[in-house]
Amino acid sequence: MEKVVSISPVVLSAPGRGVDLQVRVSAPATGNQLPVIVFAHGYGSSLDGYAPLVNFWAAHGFVVIQPTFLDSRTLGLSPEDPRTPTIWRLRIEDMKRILDNLDLFEDALPTLKGRMDRSRIAAVGHSFGAQTTGMLLGARVIGPDGNLGEDMSDPRIKAGVLLCAAGRGGADLTSFAAEHFPFMNPSYAGMTTPTLVVWGDKDDSFLSVRGPEWFTDAYTLSTGPKSLLTLFGGEHLLGGISGYLVTETSDENPERVKAVQQLTWAYLRSQLYPEDTAWSIASAELMENPNPIGRVEDK
Repeated sequence: MEKVVSISPVVLSAPGRGVDLQVRVSAPATGNQLPVIVFAHGYGSSLDGYAPLVNFWAAHGFVVIQPTFLDSRTLGLSPEDPRTPTIWRLRIEDMKRILDNLDLFEDALPTLKGRMDRSRIAAVGHSFGAQTTGMLLGARVIGPDGNLGEDMSDPRIKAGVLLCAAGRGGADLTSFAAEHFPFMNPSYAGMTTPTLVVWGDKDDSFLSVRGPEWFTDAYTLSTGPKSLLTLFGGEHLLGGISGYLVTETSDENPERVKAVQQLTWAYLRSQLYPEDTAWSIASAELMENPNPIGRVEDK
């Protein structure tokens, strides 16, 4: 396991956004040709969130880049702010802005200069961040007229992980979700980028009338190659991935967090380096455990 170096905030000018984009960059202290993860946080979090995942990925060879989106509690944006209805789009623009400015991050962390492999970029997101990431992987929003919205995918992203991604909209949404989140009506048919979908089978969301299985739609409604990781007993924070000692974790479980760390890392390694067998090894170890914490499916 590598030592990790990190710097924040790295500030990107973002005209029209109302406030500059603040970013954390974390990287292993040594190594070259490092693959990159761009991480999209869940609603209200920030560049300081999800340390259990970020630290693990960086300690195991990834450069991890974390923006703070406009919905972050650290920014205190009012629900009446004119940007609020378009935050879901601004999040996607923020992720692309990061990919447009990789030189800036190398300069900000001097020991990183020349060490990133820009041909091996992955995107990961949790909850609202999974919606953001799914759009970059090829999902699209179905408009009120039933037509597909804009294709906002980015070919620079070669693989993805969706942690607790929202499922179908329409009749599957609660009235609250339908009223407040009109963008929560995804089509996953065009999400062709290789993706690992992760869900907890006790994640009973207030956004859907269908129960936890709603969170499998990103897998079942998309074409392959895809993988599905089901975590037994997992709720929306999958054991505590959003931070160390976070109070909002209702299913605190270090073993579940460890499974998310290891399996997401293994999946991205094997997708970005096809000769790497980390995913098949990690999947087999999970399934062969006499008391498995979850299961894996592939298509």
